[in-house]
Amino acid sequence: MSETPTPEEMSLDELRREIEDIDREIVELIARRTYVADTVAAVKADRDLPTTDEGQEERVMERAGDNAERFDVDANLVKAIFRLLIELNKVEQRESR
Repeated sequence: MSETPTPEEMSLDELRREIEDIDREIVELIARRTYVADTVAAVKADRDLPTTDEGQEERVMERAGDNAERFDVDANLVKAIFRLLIELNKVEQRESR
């Protein structure tokens, strides 16, 4: 059985292909998250609930910060990405009502 090469042993092309794979996975996860957020929006509309739930947004941001720490990633970057995702979902929710 061969061992997986370390990043130092990989060529630049291999590393770039790895980034391409990761980028595709990120987009797939964003698509999945958006689908679920759209479903949440439909439930909110059916139950005449407000688009914005500040408590839930705070929990999402706290979880994002915790996950950033867990994976040793800049928490400000992760939180900025999640803030953007949340804002885009809220815009979509408002437009669909």
